[in-house]
Amino acid sequence: MKKIYIIAVLSLVIDQVSKYAVRGLMYISQSIPLIPKVLYLTYVRNTGAAFGILAGKRLFFIIASLIVVGVLLIYSRQVKNNIMLQWAFGLMLGGAVGNLLDRIIFHWVTDFIDVSFFPPIFNFADSALVIGVCLFALDSILEWKREGHAA
Repeated sequence: MKKIYIIAVLSLVIDQVSKYAVRGLMYISQSIPLIPKVLYLTYVRNTGAAFGILAGKRLFFIIASLIVVGVLLIYSRQVKNNIMLQWAFGLMLGGAVGNLLDRIIFHWVTDFIDVSFFPPIFNFADSALVIGVCLFALDSILEWKREGHAA
């Protein structure tokens, strides 16, 4: 099995297990301090994107997620020898599928990671997506520099 798919499945499992635990053990809007004044577990149902942007646009997010997953699957074949891109694609794929499953099954996304200095409450799928995009951007910058361009 390709590394990308192993990374995607692991990130998807972590995401779905954590969301399942939150839904089963917490009530909506409940907040549990892990590091007081810094980090909380806060259970919210998000029908939009970050900050609730485009709330209620479920079909839009499902279609967008399916397009992202399709593009990642198509281009994943081209990153065989690039470890950074394998991680980037695997994390983005796992994160996209994690939130896609929530939108299809529940009509909302389970969010619960609440950092006091970072306004939106998020989940592991969101984290995987952001880290994957950052790795992709970093690889693009490094590739551009390898090709002889100045910074």
